[in-house]
Amino acid sequence: MMVLESFFDLIFGWAVNINPLFGMVFISLILTLLVTLIYKYTTNQKAMKELKDELKSLQGKMKEHKEDNSKMMEIQKEAMEKNIKYMKHTFVPMILTFLPIIIIFGWIKLTYDPFGKIFFMFGWLGTYIIFSIIFSYGLRKALKVY
Repeated sequence: MMVLESFFDLIFGWAVNINPLFGMVFISLILTLLVTLIYKYTTNQKAMKELKDELKSLQGKMKEHKEDNSKMMEIQKEAMEKNIKYMKHTFVPMILTFLPIIIIFGWIKLTYDPFGKIFFMFGWLGTYIIFSIIFSYGLRKALKVY
């Protein structure tokens, strides 16, 4: 673990030393960018877009038929099948990103626990989640990741 700790100190430590919040924002941006790029290049983006469009269409149909229970159930079943297909496409990138993220989180916890609250009432994990959601939304739009 000492080797990884030294490695992450070298890559991210300077940002934490400038300011803990700046460091967390930078780490969130870099990790979110890496995860987004892995998702983009390990999934069939055309198929993902088609599935997402079909799901959006089915949601519209559900709104139209909210009074007709049998039709609604039929549409929900189809939507569930599409959701399962969508999740199958995201399984490989999820596995590829899970272990590295867990390892990096170990270093982040060691580094940030002494700081306590970083962003308003949030510690390192809450701060990471907030900024990674913001960056994920922006990066996915900019890079057209579905």
